[in-house]
Amino acid sequence: MIAGLDHIVVLVEDIGKGASAYEALLGCAPSWQNSGEGAERVLFTLDNMTLELMAPGGFSVAADRVRNVITTSGEGLASICFATGDIATMHRRLDRVALKPEPVAEVESSDAISGATMHWKRTRALTELTRGVRMFFLELDGERPRSRATTPSPVTGLDHVVVSTEDSERAAALYGARLGLDMALDRTHQDWGQLMFFRCGDLIVEVVRRPVAGGDATHDKLWGLSWRVGDVDAARARLLASGIEVSEVRTGRKPGTRVMSIRSGTCGVQTLFLERAARD
Repeated sequence: MIAGLDHIVVLVEDIGKGASAYEALLGCAPSWQNSGEGAERVLFTLDNMTLELMAPGGFSVAADRVRNVITTSGEGLASICFATGDIATMHRRLDRVALKPEPVAEVESSDAISGATMHWKRTRALTELTRGVRMFFLELDGERPRSRATTPSPVTGLDHVVVSTEDSERAAALYGARLGLDMALDRTHQDWGQLMFFRCGDLIVEVVRRPVAGGDATHDKLWGLSWRVGDVDAARARLLASGIEVSEVRTGRKPGTRVMSIRSGTCGVQTLFLERAARD
């Protein structure tokens, strides 16, 4: 049912500042800009998914709702949207596994720069039943325009999105049994905690239960993003030249990977850059 990851939403206070920050971070230009329903949006579309930045726009109940979320929780990851080729079948599955999906809605969006139009159909599962993570499901009519690289060593795509949980059994049941994602790894490490990898298209939804307990056992949290780059050393030099704070490059947990942490310019999102020596 789920074909991959369509997009991830990051809430930002100011759409101009957020777009500039992510253009510097990703090394790519925005591919779509629009406003409506109380929000301003900028999209970056990469090889395997889209990043959507959303900021409150204007003065309305919808805009105030976005502002309240940012005031309460700060900028950062807000929701995840899975891609499907058949929204009607996806809706029936969500209903059968008791995730109480909203009725399917048809949506149109126009790019503020080019005037091009996109259409899609979407539904949303009840957030309390997806353990506090806002989840959408979308059937897109056509393909989104791709972001254009603006610098050498740009980000090419997403490697994994990280979800933090305090109840690994129920999280596994949600992502595996109910959503139908294939579990590729279930491993426990004394320092890292329990790691579960679920395949989602050509990227991974990583569900982590960390060794230190004491969080909310009923609500999971979208925690971070790991972006793919072809040359992590070149990407590091590019980010440093842009004034973005980064760690040293180190060997990744997964064999054949090298990674670095991004310490500024992410709008509150825990961020990692990852270089793979070869695809598994």
